[in-house]
Amino acid sequence: MKPLFIAKETWAGVRANPGMFLSIVLVTFVSMSFVAATALLQLQLANFKDFWFERSQVVVYLCNDLSGELSCPTGGATDAQVQELRSQLASPAIADYLSSVRFESQEQAFARLKETKTATDELQYITPEQLNASFWLQLRDPENAAIVVESLEGQPGVAEVQDQRGFFDPIISILNNATLLSGSIASVMLLSAALLTTTTIRLSAFTRRREISIKRLVGASSFSIQLPFILEGLLAALLGTGLSVALAYATLDRVDRGALSSELSIGELVTVADVISVTPQLLQISLSIALVASVVSTVRHIRT
Repeated sequence: MKPLFIAKETWAGVRANPGMFLSIVLVTFVSMSFVAATALLQLQLANFKDFWFERSQVVVYLCNDLSGELSCPTGGATDAQVQELRSQLASPAIADYLSSVRFESQEQAFARLKETKTATDELQYITPEQLNASFWLQLRDPENAAIVVESLEGQPGVAEVQDQRGFFDPIISILNNATLLSGSIASVMLLSAALLTTTTIRLSAFTRRREISIKRLVGASSFSIQLPFILEGLLAALLGTGLSVALAYATLDRVDRGALSSELSIGELVTVADVISVTPQLLQISLSIALVASVVSTVRHIRT
């Protein structure tokens, strides 16, 4: 079986049905674009988690004179209770989980509020005594936050222990849902690509049935008859995937990732390097689907 002869046969099949071949290329392009988007969204979600979870802290809010009786039955935190919390945070049982501890008084909390509050008119109704003093705990490993929270909840003088990672759950949920939606669309499009490849190869074989009969009469093997049709499907899948990778590459190449990342505070954005890293998987998926679809179609309509 000569490679040049097989290449000519494959090209003849493409020229005989250019519209069908182009349709496979386009549906592969669309489906693999959604697959690429799903993969890049997963990478972006991982970057987002790493960026914010490393910066998230556990905040221990202390009781003040205005705290409710349910959480602070003895009123505001006393100096002795604050000192006891300091000692507890310095103990090996908790200190091993912490990289830093910062105490913020009511006055410091009020000063920070003045710096961040845009509607300054509201500050006239707020006094430092209405705010909570707090301990800000930076963890060595954010995954251990639950251990620290459980150790400090319910301690005398503690109004609330807050794991800041909970603030990001809605955003992470949105990204997860976007990934799920993109993956679902990609699955439907991949199924469409497989069915279209099967149908196209079947029609191509039907239009060339006289040529196939002649090949059989002269002793051509089933594989040599199948191979040009299989290569047609693989070529269309390769071109469609190449277009989807080029689109993702061009899109990310034009994005000012530094400014966007800083403005949105979502960590490192995916780059063209990430597109390159997922390209082998995209090719594997598209070529595998094209190969299976082509083989199934040719086995059924050429060997029989």
